[in-house]
Amino acid sequence: MKYPTLDELDRHLVHALQLDGRAPFSKIGEVLGVSDQTVARRYRRLRTAGALRVVGAVDPLRVGLVSWAIRLRATPDAAGAIATALARRPDTYWVHLLSGGTEIACGTMSRTPEERADLLLQKLPRTGRVSSVTAHALLHQFVGGPIGWAGARSLPPEQAERLRPDPPVPGDEPVALSQADYALLAALSVDGRAGHAELASATGWSQSTVRRRMDQLRRAGVLFYDLDLPAELFGYPVEARLWLSVEPSRLAAAGEALAGHSEVAFAAATTGPTNLLVAVTCRDPRHLYRYLTERVGALEGVRHVETAPVIRTVKGAGATLFP
Repeated sequence: MKYPTLDELDRHLVHALQLDGRAPFSKIGEVLGVSDQTVARRYRRLRTAGALRVVGAVDPLRVGLVSWAIRLRATPDAAGAIATALARRPDTYWVHLLSGGTEIACGTMSRTPEERADLLLQKLPRTGRVSSVTAHALLHQFVGGPIGWAGARSLPPEQAERLRPDPPVPGDEPVALSQADYALLAALSVDGRAGHAELASATGWSQSTVRRRMDQLRRAGVLFYDLDLPAELFGYPVEARLWLSVEPSRLAAAGEALAGHSEVAFAAATTGPTNLLVAVTCRDPRHLYRYLTERVGALEGVRHVETAPVIRTVKGAGATLFP
């Protein structure tokens, strides 16, 4: 896909939406020094081109769920169809074809243990031409999700601070969600900037109830807004997934260091034979080589690194928009 070229204002808009995906265009325009019509026009241009989408997302820990990173290997003739089937599921995100089209990586977040078992123990192992399936529970996220990718940041600190919303105040107990909450979150996963009237229609609530519940979920840390954004827009067309084995005593320091790298869009501590999963974006293969040898190689405690290039992203953040 051919994406539009971003100028400075476009980049500032992207960073503004990374900070607060539902910030009014009037507020963004005030901070950026342009009219709200200019902001709206720039957003619509990027949205229509498939270059930018704000999506509502859920912090699984705040609703008592565990996220899993799934890695499976399949024959080349079947991998594409399996990846598409996974992308169509409402409980998956970030579905990628890797390593010449013979490997698939995705994330999943199921509402119940039965849903998770159905996917991991029943559907995937019984899918024809799948040779192996591994699942890694995400224990701690260093970057990604509520913590946006550093490569999209462009605003001066004082402007960013004016757009940053109040931080959530999560309680000690998981938040129980109703069926109407799930309907609200499903609509926001398609368009995080959907209007209150549209969300009221999806939930059966009044617009005032929709507005109040969204504020409650956001303050509780359940709901946050993510950007479905190709790194290629920022000059990083080469993507890879890294599975690192790090000494446990060095794991937190390694994850925190990776979170500060502009090449890293996601990093999380996991269970499994490797304990650190990293999504890397680079300008070209030489940049990836230098990143692996100079920056990852310099991290203390890293004992092993496995690298798989991303061939195609089948699903990103939010619900997949199939034709």
